Amino acid sequence: MSTPFASAAPYYARYRPPYPREFHALLTDRFVLDGSQTVLDLGSGPGTLGLPLAPLADHVYAVDPEPAMLAEGARLAEEGGLTNLSWLRGDDAAVTRLCLPRIDLCVIGRAFHRMDRERLLTDLDGVLAPRGGLAVVASLHRPGAPRPAWPAVVEEVRARFLGTARAEGDGQEAREDCEDREDREDWAELGDLLAKSPFSRVETHQWDRTVRRTVDEVVGLQLSLASSGPAVLGDRTAAFETELRRALLAHDPGGTYVRTLRTGAAVATRPRR
Repeated sequence: MSTPFASAAPYYARYRPPYPREFHALLTDRFVLDGSQTVLDLGSGPGTLGLPLAPLADHVYAVDPEPAMLAEGARLAEEGGLTNLSWLRGDDAAVTRLCLPRIDLCVIGRAFHRMDRERLLTDLDGVLAPRGGLAVVASLHRPGAPRPAWPAVVEEVRARFLGTARAEGDGQEAREDCEDREDREDWAELGDLLAKSPFSRVETHQWDRTVRRTVDEVVGLQLSLASSGPAVLGDRTAAFETELRRALLAHDPGGTYVRTLRTGAAVATRPRR
């Protein structure tokens, strides 16, 4: 059965911003990534996390329930000349059934809050190597930070085409993939959740970065969301694109839209013995 992520997959692969370089440097340091490790990218989408790790690993297993996302990831890997990735259909419930080798590092993005996290952490205890661990990465709230004006323009157009509830992100699926819906509640709970798991040795990090987007990139980002992808907009997709471009350029004819994003990462390993 097709999901809203199927139609959003090409836009997701093209327009979602990459994770900060500091995040990959952190993983390289903590897990001594030297080309000999095996990595699991769980809830991979088109490999936003897994593809940049592939040059640092022996093999990356990218697991996602949406075939269209896996197809986009495989296409990007081929374009980049990366041959050490396997694209597997599955979800967090299937981790113990995928016949994976011992995993040195599991990375999980914003799909983590959609998973049965307590069960997953127990299952990963049987999948990860003795010195292995996991890293969860998410978008975070920036308390007191001024918000640029242009996202309100996007929200107004979304509300006209989608209705207020869907435009604001109704339910977990919409919340997961929209950078304006920071994972503040999940992030606050994450430390406690990990501390009670087999991976109770936890460290957290945050990074801010400035992202500049063109009109096409802002429009493409909206089409990458399950809540406003082509499957949801249907035959209004072209009209939505046209109206959003018009509204953004009326707001700022310069055509560059800037915002500061905060990324958080929690790295968890088993306690030392």
